[in-house]
Amino acid sequence: MDIFGCKCFHWSRVADFSYSEPETFSLPSPIPQWPPGQGFATGRINLGELEIISISRFEFIWGYFPFQNKKDGVSFYKPVGIPDGFHCLGHYCQFNDRPFNGFVLVAREVAFPESVSSNPSSMPALQKPLDYVLVWSPDDGRDENQDDCGYFWLPQPPDGYKAMGYVVTNKPGKPEVDEVRCVRDDLTDKCETDRVILKTNSKFPKFQFHVWSTRPCHQGMMGKGVLVGTFFCSSYWSFGEEMEVACLKNTNSMLHAMPNLDQIHALIKHYGPTVFFHPDELYLPSSVSWFFQNGALLYKKGCSVGEPIDTLGSNLPSGGTNDGEYWIDLPRNDQSSSIKYGNLESAVLHVHVKPALGGTFTDIAMWVFCPFNGPATVKIGIMSFPLSKVGQHVGDWEHFTLRISNFTGELCSIYFSQHSGGKWADACELEFVEGNKAVVYSTKSGHASFPHPGTYLQGSSRLGIGIRNDAARSNFYVDSCNKYEIVAAEYLNEGVVKEPCWLQYMREWGPTIVYNSKTEVDRIISFLPVMLRYSLGNFFAKLPLELYGEEGPTGPKEKNNWVGDERE
Repeated sequence: MDIFGCKCFHWSRVADFSYSEPETFSLPSPIPQWPPGQGFATGRINLGELEIISISRFEFIWGYFPFQNKKDGVSFYKPVGIPDGFHCLGHYCQFNDRPFNGFVLVAREVAFPESVSSNPSSMPALQKPLDYVLVWSPDDGRDENQDDCGYFWLPQPPDGYKAMGYVVTNKPGKPEVDEVRCVRDDLTDKCETDRVILKTNSKFPKFQFHVWSTRPCHQGMMGKGVLVGTFFCSSYWSFGEEMEVACLKNTNSMLHAMPNLDQIHALIKHYGPTVFFHPDELYLPSSVSWFFQNGALLYKKGCSVGEPIDTLGSNLPSGGTNDGEYWIDLPRNDQSSSIKYGNLESAVLHVHVKPALGGTFTDIAMWVFCPFNGPATVKIGIMSFPLSKVGQHVGDWEHFTLRISNFTGELCSIYFSQHSGGKWADACELEFVEGNKAVVYSTKSGHASFPHPGTYLQGSSRLGIGIRNDAARSNFYVDSCNKYEIVAAEYLNEGVVKEPCWLQYMREWGPTIVYNSKTEVDRIISFLPVMLRYSLGNFFAKLPLELYGEEGPTGPKEKNNWVGDERE
């Protein structure tokens, strides 16, 4: 259908076809009873002047169904089953082609605020909106009695308060002011758009409409912003403009909802993924101590002779920055070849536990160390060209991160690091091998991580040109639920987790060697038809600089995501 230039969408509360809600996702196995603690997995989290609960039961309000296809659209819901005394902050939306795997927060005011960062205000934490403003509707307004059409309303907060989300109705009348609550300014934080959930295509401005999920602007383990689970929508908003909704802020410095050490161990035992390496992988992981014991050397600028590194790395320079004064290298003899191939039996996952999204989630970052990163393979259409040097370097640190809900202790998603970036995958998108233990696939030579097997192209999928990332299951694997070492959890009391000496080494774990890759590139280009040579030349010119030389990476603590959030 074509409605005022907005092609092929259909709206209805109960559409012409039979609408059925998505199934609710659940992990393969029940969540266990966690060891005792303070506030972790109790169902409620104290933010200081507010107490919040996560709601994952919803009532369908309205759906956007392009081409009248109920699976290829977006639906909007209101939370149900809200406990007495708690209040809705906004409505929820999600794609129809995936199971329910989301939430929205509801909140109530705390009579005696806990550990707030400043004195509580005389103004209440929550207030009803004064009114609503209609943001958008596909209704053309010709029929005032039109039902079963979507209407998007922005709550108008009192002075000193902010809205947390929007309200959706399927009738033109305004919602009741009691439908949601607005939150006092100082208990909120700025948020930003995340994923595009809905984008209508129309040549008429009235029918142009975007819906995004939101997230706090300040992420990472020091951020106080709390994800509410609502959405942002507009027909005119441009990136960079201030948003009309905010997220919550955790003003409780105690972080009671974070797991204690016993609970961390239980989480890893229950959720620890199995990391599968490619069946043709030559450069397998090892423990850091095995790497040191088997000949790794510390070099100092201006000295041609390397110094052996003790098992704990206690003679490595501690702290500072990556100033080029020190680096680690392999011994310059036949022994270096055997170290390159790693030692799977000794390999462990090095675990960093940190608060996420204002302490409402726990991130369990698992770091894998490989003594050597192998050379890359270029894929051009159906042809592949192994390279002899491009992409290789001594020392390779890769990681993946489990994000756990501090309301329930449930695994919500996993971040898969992939060279200079990575991707989050929700729990419903993961493979599981045993109970709630997910699978992580480490790619051949480069050790990037992915949630499923296959060949992933780093480059131009349109041209079919890029660096191959091949992932497959094999007998080479590390079971992280049994082979792990907790190396850092800064939010715990001092001394609970002792950080290893090597973690304080901020310099490179391999030498920097610049080599001329033009010979290899020219060899590949010479095999191609003339029409493809220009495209390939441009592709190589845009590759990361580290692919053109051997540059050892810095250790985990020098990475941006150690304190900050993961890069996508």
